[in-house]
Amino acid sequence: MVEKEFTNRLINEKSPYLLQHAHNPVDWYPWSEEAFRKAKEENKLVFLSIGYSTCHWCHVMEKESFENEYVAREMNDVFVCIKVDREERPDIDSAYMTVSQMMTGTGGWPLNIIMTPEKVPVFALTYIPRESRRGMVGIIDLTRQIKELWTQGREEVERRAEEVLGNLKRVTQSRKGAAVNQSTLDSMLSQLKQSFDKEYGGFGHAPKFPSPHNLMFLLRAYKNSGDGELLDMVKKTLNTMRMGGVYDHLGYGFHRYSTDAGWFLPHFEKMLYDQAFLMMAYTEAFQVTGERIFRDVVYEVASFIEREMTSPDGPFYSAIDADSENEEGKFYTWRATEIIQLLGREDAEIFMSVYNCDLSGNYIEEATGRGTGKNILFLNRTLESEAGRLGLQVEDLKQLLDRSREKLFQYRAKRTRPHLDDKILTDINGLMIAALSKAYRAFGEETFLASARKAAEFLITRMYKDGRLLHRYRDGESAINGYLDDYAFLSFGLIELFESTMDARYIEISKKLSETANTLFRDEKDGGYFGSPSDGEVLPVRMKEGHDGAIPSGNSVQMLNLLRLGTILSDQAMKESADSIANSFASDIERGAMYHCFMGIGILYSLSTNYLVKIGEKHPQSSKVAKYMSESFQPFSEPVLLGDNNAGLLALMGEASASGGAHSKILVCIENNCFPPVESLEKLKELIKG
Repeated sequence: MVEKEFTNRLINEKSPYLLQHAHNPVDWYPWSEEAFRKAKEENKLVFLSIGYSTCHWCHVMEKESFENEYVAREMNDVFVCIKVDREERPDIDSAYMTVSQMMTGTGGWPLNIIMTPEKVPVFALTYIPRESRRGMVGIIDLTRQIKELWTQGREEVERRAEEVLGNLKRVTQSRKGAAVNQSTLDSMLSQLKQSFDKEYGGFGHAPKFPSPHNLMFLLRAYKNSGDGELLDMVKKTLNTMRMGGVYDHLGYGFHRYSTDAGWFLPHFEKMLYDQAFLMMAYTEAFQVTGERIFRDVVYEVASFIEREMTSPDGPFYSAIDADSENEEGKFYTWRATEIIQLLGREDAEIFMSVYNCDLSGNYIEEATGRGTGKNILFLNRTLESEAGRLGLQVEDLKQLLDRSREKLFQYRAKRTRPHLDDKILTDINGLMIAALSKAYRAFGEETFLASARKAAEFLITRMYKDGRLLHRYRDGESAINGYLDDYAFLSFGLIELFESTMDARYIEISKKLSETANTLFRDEKDGGYFGSPSDGEVLPVRMKEGHDGAIPSGNSVQMLNLLRLGTILSDQAMKESADSIANSFASDIERGAMYHCFMGIGILYSLSTNYLVKIGEKHPQSSKVAKYMSESFQPFSEPVLLGDNNAGLLALMGEASASGGAHSKILVCIENNCFPPVESLEKLKELIKG
């Protein structure tokens, strides 16, 4: 084992990102009182650098600057340097990312903040090169300029800090607007239609993110309106993403985003939360359309998750890096000579034709614009079209491609693998539990349910202590008090798992999590929820967010949770509480409707008729009705199965004294009022449709 020349305080941390920087010559501290005390005692500014372990540009900046002894000496002389893993501390990341967006108009990682020892920001930057170039200040010049400013013009720095803090508080203060209504949804749909890319699917231009929550919103809007354009937008996006280079055609799973508009050139990292929401979107698209390709994608992504992102104890790892051997995409890209050598010339010619591989390579490096000589696999035709073009039978072509992919996959497995961030996060594990539970109901695949249950049991037993959630588990340690997203996303997963198992324990825990969230996060003055708990660390601002980012906000997911719990448990107060969340963000939604699409899902649910379908297990058509409710797309209905073995569920629903007669009936209820018993599946369909 090679002894490291430098070791800093990050060596004692659990975060893979912090440990990546533990041997930098920069004298990094974790976020701690010790670091800020040192800054005060030594009269230094703080250099805060926020990132995550699979962040490409974080790696670039580390190699260029933080591993450089000369840069480190300059930084250590001027600053107390703090490293933060944004996935461990989303409260810190959210607050200072807002600073960056406010001060520079942009954000991203690595996020670098220069601030006072009182945690008040003064300057915000993202990636900083080592040397100044092309209008970008380098970290060496920046450090020297800051030193001069701090030593010779401290009053100006402190004045600027006060100004930034004042602006930050104004930007983040609550601004209630008129109550949300159908016109709110109309604005979301109008903006989505305007920004939709008719050629490639998705929204906006390059870089293009999957945004599966937008697609889930469109599917529900289509369900309500029958507007075929909305369904076409979903199908176009899901199909072109699956065919593009943003999808891993050998090992499956989706890369983070496409750097171009056509889904060809990906940023190669793979995030658990992307897989979860995309699985949900493809599952729901299958339920609506019955198209086999959507089912296939769900199975493929699930196989990738099981193989590469599931821990032996059941929960799911966070992310896989874009880089290996200091090169982005090296693990995933191919030289034509490799393909020919592995497949033989005849099969290779067909494979390369189908997957658009060139002898000179099709992969142009984004940063330099230079060719790499390598290929990214992607499709631009269906299998049937390719077979016709090549003069082959469809089944023969399918077998050749399956055989070829397996050979390449086995060869690729021997390459140096990208870094795996193996920390367990409660919030995004909740999302994957939801995705697998949904997929189980749609397809009846028992392995999906088993995986969801195992992960849920781990979180309940290891991450849920004394009525509160913990945020992160790694290397045997559960730590960091949970944030709003932990409560909202796990509750979401448990509701989906309940509807897959009818185990009342899951709905009971979901209800308790929602009650605890009210205690810890609720904004009693203006409505909605703060992202960090009331007893959490004091930062310059306590953030409250309702907009979608890479994933939806905790507020939007919790709104939907409360609406669904309110329907299942016949609790009108929960539904009213949910509506107040959307209303608290009405002003923000008005300014940027299409950036609140998951909250739009909640608003659609609230404005729609919500059916509670009570299925007595002794009714002769109970299994047929339960199967229909699971397999079809019913986003505004909640099914419950009543039988002799779920007294706990009856108690939660306020029916503790229900007689066995309820177990032999199928009842459809709206707002605590039930229609006469339904005698057949056909009658149920008529009633729900009506």
